[in-house]
Amino acid sequence: MIKQLAIFVAGTALATLLGGCAAGLAEASASGSSLLTPNSAFLEVHSQTMVTLEKPNFVVVKANNVGQSGGFALLGLITIVPPRCNTALSRLYAQAEIQPGRAQTLANVLVERTSSYWILFSLPEITIRADLVEFVTNNAAASDCCDQSR
Repeated sequence: MIKQLAIFVAGTALATLLGGCAAGLAEASASGSSLLTPNSAFLEVHSQTMVTLEKPNFVVVKANNVGQSGGFALLGLITIVPPRCNTALSRLYAQAEIQPGRAQTLANVLVERTSSYWILFSLPEITIRADLVEFVTNNAAASDCCDQSR
């Protein structure tokens, strides 16, 4: 009986070691709850003003602007260089060519967090996509501009 119990425990331990738990660790790392990087808490601050874009008082200046930031994690767990939302957003603003003093804003903002997992490391990445819109005071000018882009 003891011999069978010892064989069962050894078989279970061997199956656990050979099966691995990398999938569970990858999910924990992708969700932002890494055990070894307590300082990499994902801060999500949403400061928004609700604007309804249903009237022809705006013009899409530049569509599908993209800003990216990449990082590096050793073994997929130990973050060496985290991807930064601030860097991705700065690159988005640079590509969109937002001009100060004008009634411009970002619309249809999408934040995507992805990671590529390799054997010894992972490459986390943050991508932010948005459209640049500009508000106009003359509704006729907005409809003329929108008709020209079609």
